Amino acid sequence: MRIVVLGSGNVATHLALALNAAGEEIVQVFSLNLNHAEALAKKIQAEAINNISKINRLADLYIISVKDDAINSIASELRGIEGLVVHTSGSTDIKILSSELKNAGVFYPLQTFSKSKALDFGNIPICLEATDEKQLDILKNIAQKLSPKVYLIDSQKRRVLHLAAVFACNFTNHMYYMSKQILVNNNLDFDIIKPLITETADKILNYSPENVQTGPAVRNDDTTINRHLNMLADLPELQEIYTTLSNSIKLSHK
Repeated sequence: MRIVVLGSGNVATHLALALNAAGEEIVQVFSLNLNHAEALAKKIQAEAINNISKINRLADLYIISVKDDAINSIASELRGIEGLVVHTSGSTDIKILSSELKNAGVFYPLQTFSKSKALDFGNIPICLEATDEKQLDILKNIAQKLSPKVYLIDSQKRRVLHLAAVFACNFTNHMYYMSKQILVNNNLDFDIIKPLITETADKILNYSPENVQTGPAVRNDDTTINRHLNMLADLPELQEIYTTLSNSIKLSHK
């Protein structure tokens, strides 16, 4: 299958590399930043372009993997293309493509991506949606080459998944950052807390989160909570987050 990748960020990079490794032919990589397009295209023996008018309009599949607010403008540039056009967004409705294009779909890999960290696509759930069964079969065939975890999920449920992922991943990672700042500000090494982070994440593989909650809030230990809040007196934004989360834990374990 001849594929054009529109984007050169984290998701586009990992997906293009995985597709190339699976034997698919990436013919072009488009990015407004030509250097970024060239960096990815070089790895997969593709043509790099930064002018969308130079898009190969005879490819079989076009993967739009850009910021959500740029999907619509790119889709409008692809009007008239006969190939299947998909986006990789978790929160964007398929209609943003189907309203512009004959053959449209969604190819959403549910994972956090960073260019600097290699990932095994075989462990990544891939959520699919398409305008008709023919296009869905095309996507299933490709997805199954990358991962056994393939799900058919419509736009509404995909938005729910994305929301849940923000809590599970983005917010959690920000908590790590805040934890690091507290430690660094007090001349303590962040590495000390990493085994705790690992154990917390590992528990979720075998237990439901509500059954393994620990800490002062679940114990209703207001003495410790108030002590922590006093320690955050110079950081009111962290005090607010600490209070909000502690109250939420208490409510969840009444």
